[in-house]
Amino acid sequence: MRQFFMSQPKELEEAAMLDGCNQFVVFYKIMLPLVKPGLTALAIITLRLAWNDLMWPMVVNTSTNKMTLSAVLANLTGQYSTTYPTLMAGSLMAILPIVILFAIFQKQFIEGIAFTGTKG
Repeated sequence: MRQFFMSQPKELEEAAMLDGCNQFVVFYKIMLPLVKPGLTALAIITLRLAWNDLMWPMVVNTSTNKMTLSAVLANLTGQYSTTYPTLMAGSLMAILPIVILFAIFQKQFIEGIAFTGTKG
């Protein structure tokens, strides 16, 4: 996000200050709409990382009734046998919300990733 804010032109902030806006108004009305693609990309990536987190829920959770979906999927594989149809159905349930979220915010996500590395 730092790089996204640094790539925004300073002239916009200076023009808003000359028009009488304070720092909060400049941030809320000018800068925040300009960095919306970056915020969307950050939100999708952060949600995906939290959704697919496996180790922390397995460390802190001792009850099998309160396990997260990724921890349950990890426990479905056995030492001698694995029920692959159940594992594949659970895997589909695990990726479906992220795929739907990406499909909804695809335009902003691609813009956010594309503009992150550009300068000028």
